[in-house]
Amino acid sequence: MNKKSFDRRQFLKLSAATGAAWGALSEIGPKLFSPNSLWPAEPEINSESQPCEVMFYQKLPDQKIKCETCPKFCVVAEGQRGCCGNKENQDGIYYNLAYRQVCALQTDPIEKKPFFHYLPGTQALSLATAGCNLHCAYCQNWDISQAKPENIPPEKLKILSPEQIIQSAQKQKISTIALTYSEPIVFYEYMYDIARLGRPQGINSIMISNGFINPEPLKELCQQLTAVKIDLKSFNDKFYREYCDGRLQPVLDTLINLKKIGLWFEIVVLLIPTLNDRREEIRSLCHWVKENLGPDVPVHFSRFYPHYKLTNLPPTPIKTIESAWETGRQAGLHYVYTGNVTPHPGESTYCPNCQKVVLKRAGYGIMENNLSDGNCKYCGQVIAGVWKEIPPSQKE
Repeated sequence: MNKKSFDRRQFLKLSAATGAAWGALSEIGPKLFSPNSLWPAEPEINSESQPCEVMFYQKLPDQKIKCETCPKFCVVAEGQRGCCGNKENQDGIYYNLAYRQVCALQTDPIEKKPFFHYLPGTQALSLATAGCNLHCAYCQNWDISQAKPENIPPEKLKILSPEQIIQSAQKQKISTIALTYSEPIVFYEYMYDIARLGRPQGINSIMISNGFINPEPLKELCQQLTAVKIDLKSFNDKFYREYCDGRLQPVLDTLINLKKIGLWFEIVVLLIPTLNDRREEIRSLCHWVKENLGPDVPVHFSRFYPHYKLTNLPPTPIKTIESAWETGRQAGLHYVYTGNVTPHPGESTYCPNCQKVVLKRAGYGIMENNLSDGNCKYCGQVIAGVWKEIPPSQKE
């Protein structure tokens, strides 16, 4: 074992043993849980507190490895890490150092994710570890997404097993766990175990992601998840390369694969002035969604606010969001929404047949519910979505 690995593991053990006060980062919100009321007893420090071996990677000569989780396919020498910052090659074995290293956790309305067609009005136990495989210049949660596990202050770190996460959700009578805030793809093994263990106990798991993942890991993961939200950064590959350190096509491939798999998913597009808000680009995006994914996939157009490294641009004009909303509807998409603009008619769900409001929203609140068993109560039209929780016996 190299010296760096030893120091890091000692750090992880120390973090668990201190029993430090639990908190969340300021950008994520003020709702915090008391460790005394929420968590089971702290587990003993043992081998289970160590980093977890990555599920998708290939061993190469000279103790190098090739990560196969995301389309960057990082080739990592012994003692080094991949681009996400939380996976390390230790003696030719690739480990996820962020396993169990929770740095943000709170309850959120499901609408905050945002999910508008998935169990509306319910709560999700939301959590994250450090790290991301993209490096967006405008990231809202950059202080955890662009951090390494050992960079998280001990008072904002909690060592929690998948079993403890599930127990905490059960204790609060919350049936959905949301993997979110940073990028769940980079703590794939932790997410997978939480979802796998939760399903038989009636605990759903949903992923809020950038969609930059390879097909095989996605397929394996979707056997355990119940819904996914994808941030489509732009419909322009140049934007992905210059502002996100990524590429567009793998994200489009993820969306197409989600459609083939049949898992419920929604799309969010953050519109940034002068960068990805051209009417032509939005129109092309909407037509691509309709032709490749179908008209029933919800698309949320959200308002940008200056953040992180992109503070030279103003907030997105409301008229830009409204224009995108109209463009999506004109393109034939059934469920188009405005985000970060409230109150607004674009927050509500309309029946694609009779055009009446079936779910009236204001912010994260449901003001009016005109659904009957997932159908419009006025005309009987089926409204696409997940409106009822699946009994545990049907999830196994």
